[in-house]
Amino acid sequence: MVKYNLDHTFAALADPTRRAILARLSEGHATVGELAEPFAMSLPAVSKHLKVLQKAGLIERRRDGRNQICAVQAAPLQDADEWLARYRAFWEGSLDSLAQFLETEPAEKEGPS
Repeated sequence: MVKYNLDHTFAALADPTRRAILARLSEGHATVGELAEPFAMSLPAVSKHLKVLQKAGLIERRRDGRNQICAVQAAPLQDADEWLARYRAFWEGSLDSLAQFLETEPAEKEGPS
């Protein structure tokens, strides 16, 4: 059962900056300033990306004194993976069937000799 809005999850993941932020957070907590370092953008621009990630439930933000600490939340990614798993099984089965067909029908493909 999907607990998070998949539209928000996939919309958040559609942007390479947000994917990079999630990759960084998968290594551990970080401040907004630390997350902004590798990007050539302002802190308010990074904050907008963080708001999208937070709305999708992909990150959590908390205050620690003057710093905002961000952490990744995996549950929406797990929901997305479960949704994709159904289609992964379909495509893997289809590709297996195609491979089996191609392996058993070589004479028909070559035509008359």
